[in-house]
Amino acid sequence: MPSTLRPSTVRHFVAAFVAAALTFLLLDAAWLTTMAARLYRPAIGRIMREDFDVLAAAAFYAVYLVGVVIFVIRPSADGRAAFARGAGFGLVCYATYDLTNQATVAGWPWRVTLADLAWGSVVTGLSAWVAHRAARAWRG
Repeated sequence: MPSTLRPSTVRHFVAAFVAAALTFLLLDAAWLTTMAARLYRPAIGRIMREDFDVLAAAAFYAVYLVGVVIFVIRPSADGRAAFARGAGFGLVCYATYDLTNQATVAGWPWRVTLADLAWGSVVTGLSAWVAHRAARAWRG
């Protein structure tokens, strides 16, 4: 059985973080660009901002991706485990946001919740898989 990836050095952590960030940001940008007009604006446009808060977005991505490295990539034995753990982590994190909105925001649509849960699982799983491979490559 392969040993878990334990990026004990700053170099390994940075490699995993950068790979996860690049993958996640590219995929999420494509998703949001594609789905904003198709899903989000028609469903929740009445509460969406016209612009977005760059600082809040940067804080989300930074905190989320550090969590992916620490809780997903580091303990994963291989790429398949990183993908599975990433999908689970994404599901839990996106569920926290969407199900809280479902419970507290009047008229929050189930189609947004279900799409976000699926997207969070896929994008986090793929990002973790890429990052795990990148961190392994840096290990030599």
